Amino acid sequence: MIGRVPTPLRVLVYSDNARTREQVLLALGKRVHPDLPELDHLEVATAPVVIREMDAGGVDLAILDGEAAPAGGMGIAKQLKDEIVDCPPILVLTGRRDDAWLAKWSRAEAAVPHPIDPIVLASTVTELLRPTTRKDPP
Repeated sequence: MIGRVPTPLRVLVYSDNARTREQVLLALGKRVHPDLPELDHLEVATAPVVIREMDAGGVDLAILDGEAAPAGGMGIAKQLKDEIVDCPPILVLTGRRDDAWLAKWSRAEAAVPHPIDPIVLASTVTELLRPTTRKDPP
């Protein structure tokens, strides 16, 4: 349809560290890729709010800081994958590249290590969001 504006993709960004959340938001910007709709960011600083927002639905991707305290993103990811039917994709920010196996244990679809590389993060987010924008033929 001409003139139809695509619905923004909602991305939840969880970290107890405001600087980490800021780095993620700056790396992603308003549009991570020209083929995807704009992003609507939801910044979250506590695990209970992550759970509440994810339970409410409407999140297309969750980015969880594995280094957050007192609740780390990997434990939260595991809980979400265990409890939410059709849980949206989860990306975990790991303390180091070698921690990717922990992210796999948490059932996260992807992991990006600290320090955050904007190009790697944007590319990974693009790959995770692309399936949500595809329509299966009838």
